[in-house]
Amino acid sequence: MIPFQFITAFLMMAIGIYAFLYKRNLIKLILALNIIDSGIHLLLVSLGYRMELNEPPTAPIYTGYETLKSAMVGPLPQALVLTSIVIGVCVLALAMALTINAYRHYGTLDVRALRRLRG
Repeated sequence: MIPFQFITAFLMMAIGIYAFLYKRNLIKLILALNIIDSGIHLLLVSLGYRMELNEPPTAPIYTGYETLKSAMVGPLPQALVLTSIVIGVCVLALAMALTINAYRHYGTLDVRALRRLRG
């Protein structure tokens, strides 16, 4: 049986890809990229969660022999997702700044109208 978080992650990515392919507003495209990014983050964190010994996993802090026998949550996916969140926020801010400048300069957020303005 597929866990709920994997279904949610793939559903978020599918919704984001649909919006990215079929919407023409720049702000909606940026939001679609953000939804895809969040789905990937959820997928990566879910892959790092381990349930091996039928007990809840612990933090990966080695304090003694007892913690080595229990299941541990993978710290690498969490660190990668944290880095990806910071990069995603920077990309989101840059994309929104470019969208605001495009709207101020051209007066529209429609991608088709902006394509026609090529010179």
